[in-house]
Amino acid sequence: MKKSILSFLATALISSGTALSATLLSTTTAQAQFPVDLPDRVVPTSQAQVQLSYAPVVKQTAPAVVNVFTSRTVRSRGRSDFFEQMFGMRRAPQERVENSLGSGVIVRSNGIIVTNAHVVKGADELRVVLNDRREFPAEIIAQDEEIDVAVLRIDTKGERLPALAIQSAGEDLEIGDIVLAIGNPFGVGQTVTSGIVSAMGRTNVTDVSSFIQTDAAVNPGNSGGALVDLSGELVGVNTAIFSRSGGSNGIGFAIPSELVSRAVDSALTEGRIVRPWIGARTNAVDATMAAALGLDRSKGTVINEVLPGGPADRAGLEKGDVILSVDGTAVNDDSGLRFKLATLRKGDRADIVYFREGKERTIGVKTDIPQESPARDERKLEGYHPFDGATVVNMSPALGEELGFDPYLKGVMVLKVEGRSAANYNRLRPGDFLISLNGTDIDSTRQVESLLATIDVDEGWELSVDRNGRIGKLPTRYLPRTD
Repeated sequence: MKKSILSFLATALISSGTALSATLLSTTTAQAQFPVDLPDRVVPTSQAQVQLSYAPVVKQTAPAVVNVFTSRTVRSRGRSDFFEQMFGMRRAPQERVENSLGSGVIVRSNGIIVTNAHVVKGADELRVVLNDRREFPAEIIAQDEEIDVAVLRIDTKGERLPALAIQSAGEDLEIGDIVLAIGNPFGVGQTVTSGIVSAMGRTNVTDVSSFIQTDAAVNPGNSGGALVDLSGELVGVNTAIFSRSGGSNGIGFAIPSELVSRAVDSALTEGRIVRPWIGARTNAVDATMAAALGLDRSKGTVINEVLPGGPADRAGLEKGDVILSVDGTAVNDDSGLRFKLATLRKGDRADIVYFREGKERTIGVKTDIPQESPARDERKLEGYHPFDGATVVNMSPALGEELGFDPYLKGVMVLKVEGRSAANYNRLRPGDFLISLNGTDIDSTRQVESLLATIDVDEGWELSVDRNGRIGKLPTRYLPRTD
């Protein structure tokens, strides 16, 4: 459906009957080699030439772009005053309502809307305002903060709303294509900006990313808005800007349509956004590593860990293999690999081209989702011991993905710590991994609970924890009261 700028202008000029149309058509049809001798600039000779604009595309797409209003209640304490400090008096928490604004895109005519996860994060109330100013309460069907996508639903009472078609993966954008960004920057109302696709596959923005970069002006409030091509299809959802000042500097990023489409389908069919994986930890290949592996240049992403029994392991991939592409899409780092896999469905067979022992090979890998193995077995630790008030879980790939932790981590992790509990006073923190207790290695939550029940208080407590990759001993400073 895409049209080059030349073909677009050629069509418009033919309709106006100018002599230039034949020249442009012949140039476009023949795919002339560059440089091309373009005609001299001329003064427009008809009303049609003067009125060439993006207005038809905007009229077609703008009604499907909505405003998303969120509100949340924030509780805070006021400043300590003299009476608080002297007499221990504490004021009741003060509440205030914070409002924020973003944009969204209707992708199903029955009221399904896609926006950014950061737009709706922590919201107590969501309202969607259509292009015609009608307002609807909205609910979140699913959201994924890592890919920054949220899928909302509004009750249209059976009315069919204007919706944008999502561009299929087979009709990918190209660098240099013209795009329009539609949203509500700064809350001033719906606006449209134009630009070109500056780059594709930007993978250094988040951990799961392959963003479209555009120079169309994108500002705060545009988040969740539409990036459309000249055929009126949704090619991306605006998500971020790169700016030191907070305003548009000509570098905006959008989530590609193939990931948006997969996220919407997953939310509607499974009630959550599922991101398949192959169970392999990878890193980008730099020039030094490429020379050591026998590659002619830095490309691909090298496997440095394979999950036993995972999809990659079952398919025969090994540590040291370099993944070059997935289903024809080149990957050069872990973010690019995770993005491509996130566009697939669970159980899809992905053709992976990889490099091993000086040769490129191809293998089929059946994608899966991270499994909860072992079971999380969440337990709250209670009793006369220094860890009273802590909740612990068994880490698994599924839980790691859910919580935003490394899915390859194993062991028993502290999930929550109650305020004013023994665990809190002893400085146990969420995210800590329990390594050993009184010299016994810890491997499950059941074992932790059992150990705590059998240790004599007079023996003392010696706990080793892993905190952000650093292992150390946690001293016991406090035990819960028995009265």
